[in-house]
Amino acid sequence: QIRSAFFAFSPKVGDQILLKVAISYVSIEGARENLEAELPGWDFDKVRADAKAAWNKELSKIEVSGGTDDQTTTFYTALYHTMIHPSVFNDVDGSYRGHDGKVHSLRRGEGEKGRTGGASSAGSRNRRVPNSPRRQASPLLPLSPSPNREENHYTVFSLWDTFRAAHPLYTIIDQKRTVDFINTFIRIYEQGGRLPVWELWGEETDTMIGYHAVSVIADAIAKGIKGFDYEKAYAAAKHSAELDHFGLAAYKKRGYISMEDENESVSKTLEYAYDDWCIAQMLRVILKRHPEERYVVDYNKYLERARYFENLFDPGRDFFVPRKNGTFVGPFAPNEVTFSFTEGNSWQYSFFVPHDIDRLIELMGPEREYFAGKLVRLFTTEQRLSGREQPDLTGLIGQYAHGNEPSHHIPYLFNYAALPWRTQMYVRKIMDEFYKNSPDGLIGNEDCGQMSAWYVLSATGFYPVTPGSPEYSLGTPLFPEVKYRLENGRTFTVRAKNISEKNIYVSGVSFNGTRRPVALVSHANIMSGGTLEFTMTDTPANAFTIIPKLGNRVDSVAAPYIALGPTSRMFMGTATLAATIYYAIDGGAPTEKSTRYIVPFRFYQKSATSIVRAIAIDENGNRSKVAEAHFKKRPNDWTVKIISPYSTQYAGGGDDAIVDGIRGTTNFASGEWQGYQGKTFEAVIDMRRPTEIKSVGGSFLQAARSWIWMPDRIEFETSQDGIHFAPLTAVKPAFPVREMEPVMREFREAIHPMWTRFVRVKAYNFGKIPAWHPGAGGDPWIFVDEILID
Repeated sequence: QIRSAFFAFSPKVGDQILLKVAISYVSIEGARENLEAELPGWDFDKVRADAKAAWNKELSKIEVSGGTDDQTTTFYTALYHTMIHPSVFNDVDGSYRGHDGKVHSLRRGEGEKGRTGGASSAGSRNRRVPNSPRRQASPLLPLSPSPNREENHYTVFSLWDTFRAAHPLYTIIDQKRTVDFINTFIRIYEQGGRLPVWELWGEETDTMIGYHAVSVIADAIAKGIKGFDYEKAYAAAKHSAELDHFGLAAYKKRGYISMEDENESVSKTLEYAYDDWCIAQMLRVILKRHPEERYVVDYNKYLERARYFENLFDPGRDFFVPRKNGTFVGPFAPNEVTFSFTEGNSWQYSFFVPHDIDRLIELMGPEREYFAGKLVRLFTTEQRLSGREQPDLTGLIGQYAHGNEPSHHIPYLFNYAALPWRTQMYVRKIMDEFYKNSPDGLIGNEDCGQMSAWYVLSATGFYPVTPGSPEYSLGTPLFPEVKYRLENGRTFTVRAKNISEKNIYVSGVSFNGTRRPVALVSHANIMSGGTLEFTMTDTPANAFTIIPKLGNRVDSVAAPYIALGPTSRMFMGTATLAATIYYAIDGGAPTEKSTRYIVPFRFYQKSATSIVRAIAIDENGNRSKVAEAHFKKRPNDWTVKIISPYSTQYAGGGDDAIVDGIRGTTNFASGEWQGYQGKTFEAVIDMRRPTEIKSVGGSFLQAARSWIWMPDRIEFETSQDGIHFAPLTAVKPAFPVREMEPVMREFREAIHPMWTRFVRVKAYNFGKIPAWHPGAGGDPWIFVDEILID
């Protein structure tokens, strides 16, 4: 329920109206108790003074000095933004509404509460749909503890955003709240069945991807933060990792998510792999306390799963590329925003392997110079964004997009490529150009503090490239001096000698007077207090002689890809160069006793459908996941000439896809459909020889939530020479335009039998999207997977 109230007043000139409001997600009684406990009087000036003092206390956790007025104001605005969420969700008596819909208490021994009235959260359970903005929470509750409470239950966890920098920042300045956050996660798991993904006001929205609560937990465990049950947190993390929704079933089976399994397949594969590494990091610590066999088995399993990212690395393109039916898709453009990625493209996601940067360098290498060159091209390419419109992709430097989170760690990757001065150059450029002391001072969505957390940490000289590791990568400080006032009573100081507008490069770093040869500072260094000192210069310098390594990895072999070329030649390969591929056709699982793949070979398909399976095995006996491809014998040898080009996002497999007999599903992004936006679909089918035809038609998709509708009409023409066409028939689908659920339909029209060689088909849309639709005035799509000629 949503309850509201309206107040009307008729004040006289000079009258003063005082109004105070309290809320509760438990009951009206709870709201009254909150009001009495937190705001018993009517002293407005005292309330204002108390609020100012409370915020000054919070903001003084980091003290900066020596910067310009704009830099200082921007910094503290950013720090304030990081403290708006997560927000306290419980009443002053410890009552809160759990994800099971019941009222619980934080007070020890009280269990469930009897109060059941009041409003519950209005959070949506719907998944995001194309062209809809990401849901944003309103900053209603400050990050302050309730009176007389040892612990709080929190809400608003935008974890896909905030696991990257906001939560690592909290591990430095808000360790007690970090414990509360994680205990909140555990309660959500116990009461709602799984860890939060994007939790909002007591509801799970499932808005974004991954299970990044495990990143927050692993980061706290790696940094030695205590106050929550490590084993219980691990059990919750394992539960999330072993579910079968959102592509996880395919991920566990194949070692990657394929386009036909799930949308955003590349992003989900990469982010699941990182989350699995985080689970392994939890187990590293747990195993020190409990060296049990079950934990050893799980540790090895999640380390292996942490390498699944390499199954989507296309060694021929040097990018992470979506796969479909066992092979990498084409056509492919790294700058194209498609439904294989989450708010991004392959340029940005090809650098999202924060937990195994060494392996990423090997994939793009073999030397670090190759990786460095790829990073440079990311920031300097003149390619522009293409594909689906994505408003989150802002703040572009080349194809680096600072306005959205998947790019945030990338400037610091130059440290791992032996080019730390480029990290310093781009970090300073981003701070100077994308953060302003103005109402429009952010280049992208704040996303519950993540955008600002990047600035706060970067301005103080370091950044968590790999949450779950107790180390931070060094950058370039913005202020001559920064002091972190820590909860343990110590002070961590960052100083920048000789810093100026031009002196943005680092010529050397020391900690407590000892030179640091590696571009890292540890969490233990920070929490112990002391001084991190940068020496600044105006000249690019390679100040660090040792390249940081994460370690903690296992040997693995990338799953092979299986591709059938245009001349029926079978190609296979793997991103693991030293591995041998073995394959089996229409048989069981391949082994080292199966046929060895050496060179491409001609594939003679004897049956209507064939299954090819392949495995890669390295010299140490390490095995990849089995790759599998299904080949359906084409029902004809027809060719197609596409007159109106389809979107490269929705190519369906190429021009001939509309006569290949392969049918799509109601998932428009699964790879079988050809998509045409704002234009007439027009194609000519060449049957290669005069053929008797008795009916014509087509198979189309409607997914109106995604701007896809059935054609308004379909016209067919015939020709003997492919030049001169005569009308044949027309089909009027008359399908309801207000039908919003995805649906496929075949539209056929019987004709008097005739002989012809060419058939031209045109499918027209109805014009602009109607006013009742959220996309009103835009161009609709037509999706076709087959033209039917009998």
